[in-house]
Amino acid sequence: MTKNLVNKQGKYGNYGGMFIPEVLVAPIKELTRAFNAIGMSKRFQEHLAEVLRHYAGRPTPLTEVKSFSQAINGPKIYLKREDLLHTGSHKINNALGQCLLAREIGKSRIIAETGAGQHGVATATACAYLGLDCVVYMGKVDIERQSPNVAKMKLLGAEVISVGSGTQILKDAINEALRDYATNFDTTHYCIGSALGPHPYPEMVRIFQSVIGNETKKQCREKFATDPDVIIACVGGGSNAIGIFSPFIAKKKVRLIGVEAGGLGDDLGQHAARFFSGKPGVLHGCCSYVLQDDAGQISETHSISAGLDYPSVGPLHASLFDQKRVLYTRVKDETAILALKLLAKTEGIIPALESAHALGYLLQQGKKFNKKDKVIVNLSGRGDKDLPQLVVRGLI
Repeated sequence: MTKNLVNKQGKYGNYGGMFIPEVLVAPIKELTRAFNAIGMSKRFQEHLAEVLRHYAGRPTPLTEVKSFSQAINGPKIYLKREDLLHTGSHKINNALGQCLLAREIGKSRIIAETGAGQHGVATATACAYLGLDCVVYMGKVDIERQSPNVAKMKLLGAEVISVGSGTQILKDAINEALRDYATNFDTTHYCIGSALGPHPYPEMVRIFQSVIGNETKKQCREKFATDPDVIIACVGGGSNAIGIFSPFIAKKKVRLIGVEAGGLGDDLGQHAARFFSGKPGVLHGCCSYVLQDDAGQISETHSISAGLDYPSVGPLHASLFDQKRVLYTRVKDETAILALKLLAKTEGIIPALESAHALGYLLQQGKKFNKKDKVIVNLSGRGDKDLPQLVVRGLI
């Protein structure tokens, strides 16, 4: 189990905390106590590990992609195959953890937000498996571009609520989910899908997702007899990245690289690169880097990937950025699409558009690496969900 990195105030350095309306203070404190007493217990962690092994399909393999590496004149590249998990992404790790905890404390109804739909599918799956009611909030724009996942959620018994306010994407779905939670918290648990939100959510999600990094560390020791040289992951809210980074944060010799959505260009509103043009602010319950205009209004974002176009980022990522422990960079839509196509054609693996941003970084920078470097890319999900919008746009 990965130890807590957060202080008693829910802060990672200057970031994190609990910025919530008075009505949510009691339920959030209840959740904090439950997570510390139950979620961190040996009994609960062993139960979750069994479910992840026998239901979700852990451990996921580490796959070397020699042809992809050769095509980009790159180093030794290995994919951490979260795309092979049940439901097709890393999101099931956290969904099962939170839903198991919710059931333990007597919550019968689960609500969730989703952008790319993978967290929604994972939460709907966990609820079906555990006998819990499920409601998923999703922006209207995301419903249209992620239709396969919407169908899956409904088939799994979830109610999918279309959010037509604001820009009709992930941040707006979170707004509606928070309103629901404020009204129904006595019977409802809000299963946040990324490493953000008010404390204890960022730390809870990090710990549930750290199974990725703990497995990677063990697999690298078995395969190389040492740690990897570099780990690369895409960063939206940041759960897949913080999951694989966690056990390596203290290992300074391991280079950590987080890749944000560069979108269409550098102007505010054309991308979702918080560490490129964002500044500290508060959104959805925590302090972190936020894309905002000069008046402090939350900026619109853009990414071809529905899972990366959130205007803020997990608070631990913000702290790691300030410490310069992680190199945060950005990849544009067009490069991510090229990387998706190249991996499919050279390795027979179709990555999610989110994960394709991490691969896109290697497309641009791979030839600069030492050829002997052992580079791990967290392939956080598979690309089935993205194919309809790529076909409609004539991109494949």
